[in-house]
Amino acid sequence: MRFFLDSANLDEITQAWNMGVIAGVTTNPTLVAKEGQDFIPLLRRIAAVVQGPISAEVIAIDHESMIREAKLLAELSPDIVIKIPLMDEGLRAMKTLSGIGIKTNATLIFTAAQALLAARAGAAFVSPFLGRLDDIGENGLLLLEDICEIFAVHKLETKVIAASIRHPVHVTEAAKIGADYATVPYPVLKQLGKHPLTERGIAQFLADWKSLEKQGEQKQI
Repeated sequence: MRFFLDSANLDEITQAWNMGVIAGVTTNPTLVAKEGQDFIPLLRRIAAVVQGPISAEVIAIDHESMIREAKLLAELSPDIVIKIPLMDEGLRAMKTLSGIGIKTNATLIFTAAQALLAARAGAAFVSPFLGRLDDIGENGLLLLEDICEIFAVHKLETKVIAASIRHPVHVTEAAKIGADYATVPYPVLKQLGKHPLTERGIAQFLADWKSLEKQGEQKQI
């Protein structure tokens, strides 16, 4: 399983990219709105940092407008993937864009049937939302498991992105289930590398090294 960063914050994206652990970025209108920047210039700046898939969502909800928006976004960088919500017009748009070589990411997936429809419509990625299902008392990981099983049985090429990740356990379980990607917020990405025993061990190693240095200084005296 590989990682995408779920963010539109250029500082977070740059830091995560420099860590060497992310393969791309996913954005959405909510994340972009938080940055208070114009969408197109922001995407250009992100594409200048990241050499990998960058999901950018269309705002339109009718087929023709989705296609117009998608073509404009795709012209910004060959790495742009068009994020499209799962709806009838969205499925039509996925089919059309797939036919002209523009990759799509089907978003707001909450059932395995929705994911299967998106795959058959030509989506390059599907994004089941784990956390949002958990929020309403369902188990998002069960949805992810169903999707991964169905895609494996039918040998579908569409990649599965575990989305709406809330915590490190989501990431670990998504990897065990077999998701191709997990798209994680920056705070969760940082959490993945932390453990109190690791921090305690580093502190102990540093303390022991300082002790050795002092012993060496005393011997020289």
